[in-house]
Amino acid sequence: MPKMKTHRGAAKRFKVTGSGKVKKAKAYKSHILEKKSAKRKRNLRQPGLVSAADTKKVKLLLPYA
Repeated sequence: MPKMKTHRGAAKRFKVTGSGKVKKAKAYKSHILEKKSAKRKRNLRQPGLVSAADTKKVKLLLPYA
C-alpha cells in the first residue's frame, strides 16, 4: 500500500505534543478586538488542547501523530 498522505489543512491547524495530546489555536482572536479586554486577548494567545473526543479524528488526518 502507498504511504498515507497528511491532510494539509489539519497540519496547518494542529500540532501533536510529545505526550500525544493535540494543540490548537484558540478562536475569537482574528477581528473585533477593540471591545475585548487585554486579559481576554492575552489568554487567547495560549494554545488550547483538542478535546479527547476530537483527538482521535484529528490524529487520523495526521498520520505522523
